[in-house]
Amino acid sequence: MGGNAITNPAVAGGAIGRLLRTPDYRRIWMLGGIANAMRWLEMLAASLWTFEATGSTLAVAAVSMMRALPMLLLGAVAGALAERMDRRRLLVALQASSALGAGAIALLAASSLLEPWHLMGQGFLAGLAWAGEMATRRRMAADAAPAEDLVPAIALDTMTGSTTRAIGPLLGGALFQWLGLAPAAGIACAFHLVALGLALRVTPPERPPAPSSGGPLTGIVEAARVALSTQALRLVLIVTLVMNIFAFAYAAVLPAFGAMAFAASGAAIGLLAAAEPFGALLGGLWIALGRRSPPGTLPLVAGSTLFLLLLFGVASSHSYPLAWGLLALGGLGTARFAAMQTSLVMTSAPAEIRSRVLGLVTTCIGTSPIGVLSIGALADGFGPRFAIMVMAGLGLTVMVLALWRERRA
Repeated sequence: MGGNAITNPAVAGGAIGRLLRTPDYRRIWMLGGIANAMRWLEMLAASLWTFEATGSTLAVAAVSMMRALPMLLLGAVAGALAERMDRRRLLVALQASSALGAGAIALLAASSLLEPWHLMGQGFLAGLAWAGEMATRRRMAADAAPAEDLVPAIALDTMTGSTTRAIGPLLGGALFQWLGLAPAAGIACAFHLVALGLALRVTPPERPPAPSSGGPLTGIVEAARVALSTQALRLVLIVTLVMNIFAFAYAAVLPAFGAMAFAASGAAIGLLAAAEPFGALLGGLWIALGRRSPPGTLPLVAGSTLFLLLLFGVASSHSYPLAWGLLALGGLGTARFAAMQTSLVMTSAPAEIRSRVLGLVTTCIGTSPIGVLSIGALADGFGPRFAIMVMAGLGLTVMVLALWRERRA
């Protein structure tokens, strides 16, 4: 737990005030905001440079996929390591690797030696830090928060993540257009170093974590057994899979959808892409400031189902303002999903395996390339509107079948 936590409900500022007065939570929260903003900045700038250099959408997809690959391949391993190692040291190492990778890209770009494979390698390195985000930094943020403010703490953290999903790409596009890749990567490196400084200031644990019996694979199997036998955790994994394969894949074809459905300009498409993160920001703020309530599976399922329903409505819409409004409203649902995703693990999993369960959640998040490839193939064959409809419809179908099975069980 963070030192000097102020837990008196009478303290001015409510839950958010208490959280921001808790030194370790404040540092971990700020670190996450900076690191995530730079992650999205780097992703867009790297994609733009790759497309300009190669003219190949396949090369752009390869650069982006390398960032997601570690989550799928190593998410569960990251959770096991976070149980066996000092999480603070692991966070420092991951943040240092992000700064090193961004700095290397800045130097290569400035010296005109940069090649797409460099960006793929740096993307994989950055993806390792992303794979450790759930089991390491988010776990540390939840542990550092006052116990009675767990849900607001996670809501504030996920709200900040939603903000960075909107701000990061805007900064990346603007910096790349005005300054080029080298300065953009250099700025990202500088901010990663700021985040590294915050990680170094987090209070070290009083004692090292107790060694786990068996190897990492044994720990992962044990966590999977517990998660699959606990309804709340089982639902977290199922809903996370549904959202990352069927729901969030819409972003991959959103530029084509905006251009073909509404003849939208680049700026208008950017605004459309920011609609769901904007709604999620408001939704996270609502949770953080609202009535304190324990985590539950109902908000998780309801928020996810709401977003899938509204996504189907977006694909059916022939009005740009209506599509924007539906995506923003859907963000209220994704905010519920994101807040409950971590909160349920922290309250339903035994403390000694929470990082491992969060690692399993990370692996589920890492399945997103399956959805991206699927919706891309559908869009190529039948158009982006049809592709979004099909993916949203499949997601709703899988969600209903899963809930029916859970109800029977």
